[in-house]
Amino acid sequence: MHILDWCGGVPTVASKRLKGNNSKESDLKNLKEKYKKLKCWGLLASLDLRDCNPDYIKRPSKIEELIVGLCSAIKMKRFGKPMIKKFGNGDLLGYSAIQFIETSSITFHFDETENRAFIEIFSCKFFDPDMAAGFCRKFLGAKKSRLRYYLRY
Repeated sequence: MHILDWCGGVPTVASKRLKGNNSKESDLKNLKEKYKKLKCWGLLASLDLRDCNPDYIKRPSKIEELIVGLCSAIKMKRFGKPMIKKFGNGDLLGYSAIQFIETSSITFHFDETENRAFIEIFSCKFFDPDMAAGFCRKFLGAKKSRLRYYLRY
């Protein structure tokens, strides 16, 4: 894991390549303590997934199942139904989705050409970014992934 602290306006960021859902309690505890100490406005987790199950990223019903399951896993209350739309041309054709949550939003972008998924979770309520990443990786059957998260304050 690589961590940068605020220095001249650069936000705290952590980045890791995931090898499954192996979140350590001490890492989460330290992150939560820092979140409270800095009086953060929110937490942004950015997840890149590669070699996903192509059937799951091309089916709106599976995308909705991912959204509902992720919100449940990280204990976020959904605000309304997710918006799931397919658009783009050529290599940029694919589904995108957004789910408003009571504390902000989660966005999803799927690359059907390379079987990739890009997911951003922003919430003013603290959540476990490793748990979120592990859930998405397992659900989509991704073989490779990278998680980055930022404390926002």
